[in-house]
Amino acid sequence: MLSIQKKMSNAFFALLSLPATAMGFALSVQISALSWILSTKYGLDIHEIGIVWAAGPIAGILAQPIVGILSDKMWFMGGRRRPWIVIGGTLAALMMLALPNLEIIQKLFIGGDDPQAGLLSIAVIVALTFDLSINVSFNPTRSLIADCTPKEQRAKGYTWMQTVSGTFGVLAYLIGGTLGNEALIYIGIGIALLATIIPAFLIQEPRQLQTTEEASTKAKTSSRDIIESLLPLFGLLVYGVYVIAEKLFGFTVTSGVELFGYFLNSVEFICLLLVVVSTIMVLFNLLGSNKNSNEFQKVLLAHSFTWIGVQTMFVYAFFYLQNVLNLGDSAGSVNSIAFFILSLVSAILPVLVLNGFAKKIGMVKTHLICIFIMAAGYAGVYFLGTTTLMYYVMIAIAGIGWASVVSLPFAIMSEKVDQTKMGLYMGIFNLSVVLPQLVASFKMGEVVNAAADKSVIFAICAVCLTISGLLWFSVKNDK
Repeated sequence: MLSIQKKMSNAFFALLSLPATAMGFALSVQISALSWILSTKYGLDIHEIGIVWAAGPIAGILAQPIVGILSDKMWFMGGRRRPWIVIGGTLAALMMLALPNLEIIQKLFIGGDDPQAGLLSIAVIVALTFDLSINVSFNPTRSLIADCTPKEQRAKGYTWMQTVSGTFGVLAYLIGGTLGNEALIYIGIGIALLATIIPAFLIQEPRQLQTTEEASTKAKTSSRDIIESLLPLFGLLVYGVYVIAEKLFGFTVTSGVELFGYFLNSVEFICLLLVVVSTIMVLFNLLGSNKNSNEFQKVLLAHSFTWIGVQTMFVYAFFYLQNVLNLGDSAGSVNSIAFFILSLVSAILPVLVLNGFAKKIGMVKTHLICIFIMAAGYAGVYFLGTTTLMYYVMIAIAGIGWASVVSLPFAIMSEKVDQTKMGLYMGIFNLSVVLPQLVASFKMGEVVNAAADKSVIFAICAVCLTISGLLWFSVKNDK
């Protein structure tokens, strides 16, 4: 074991953050370069690129819980998380290498005179493998932090993760903006390999994981445990299955109801009822779940509303700039600068500010304060964001919440579950991110598209973050 690991020094926390940082950088490459390279280099249209991107949420829903369960139970190459981190990092690097070279793959496996023949299928396979590799590694990289830190150091571990990862995320924006997306891809290859493989073999994983007295009496995770954990996400899960099936098979449900001026088809209305019913059941623990299970349910519930709001901003902020601020061709550059500011704030705050507050007042209280600040930032855009400068200021305020969203919830949930099943629960926790993304991408897209005033984008964001903040009050705050 390295001396820095024995001492739990800051250098060790930085080292422990690198595998998650590598996957975060790979995700930044995917966000920045995938649509660009498929459109400009390979000539795929918007519909075809949408098919490629649809592979991501599906991969996230399936891969993370499965990999989490497997990594909890295995011990190989001197670790339970190490093999998955190494495999995921290597696959991510190979798929990044494939992105600018799809025509070579097309010639090798299909050939012929038509360079477009089979290109969409190859692009989907590469993108799906790329996203799977990220999802395969994200769970173990985050679980590794929980495995290798004592409970009292957990907040420090995850805030360091976000500071290091956020710094590299800012670097990705700078590289893409100055050197171009192709340079970003090749730099990403090196980071994905070096920042996963080297730390994975330097960090010594504990063979025996800490567990609570309550959890130690349960030898196995029953199907009831998993169903109880998923309770707050039932409505979102049904909607996710429905919308994926709808896009894949092309069927539509025409019957439905109108609610607050917006049409909900029958399936969507049932999903909304499930969200309301499951929220009541979780808050009042109507299933009689044990204390930690119910706390985990509350975390999932609160975090899912956070991500509906956050993803709505990520996907549709550009249209606010274009239609409300009337920025025209400059909307894209303003959007990039705003996200750069958001990333910069979220990289600086976790270690310098949030970790200290978490020690003094507790992680949950720190996080819910940040969530309300983020809601205020979104509301500020809605009411005051009439100029580009004011838009930047409000996004910077929202960045305070974003700094917490991508760090503290991991530490909070890790205290609510059996440490020996961290991979499984980290995978379930990921569903509170992926499923809301589907809601934001599809249903909120319909709402935004139908609205004459695109300011509704940030109204949705502010309302969802406010609901999330209120739900965080129900989660026990441990100092």
